[in-house]
Amino acid sequence: MTPDGLLNIVQQGVIVILLMVAPIIGSGLAVGLTVSILQATTQIQEPTLAFVPKIVAVLLAVMIFGGWVFSNVVRFTIQLWSEGLTML
Repeated sequence: MTPDGLLNIVQQGVIVILLMVAPIIGSGLAVGLTVSILQATTQIQEPTLAFVPKIVAVLLAVMIFGGWVFSNVVRFTIQLWSEGLTML
């Protein structure tokens, strides 16, 4: 395998990882920002109020996007194996 081929595989892997975590991290970020604004306006500084909604949002995002994430991982793995076998 050439260094260019390895660099291409790493680049594709990073792109796949970023695409997989974007909806999950984005939902946690949106809920965290909403809770922070709510806490700032009402001056409620309860630490539990910050964590529980974010955990619920991330779990819901994993349940919603889990199949899509898994299919992307499988597609990328199959692509790697098929390209690897042709290089031998």
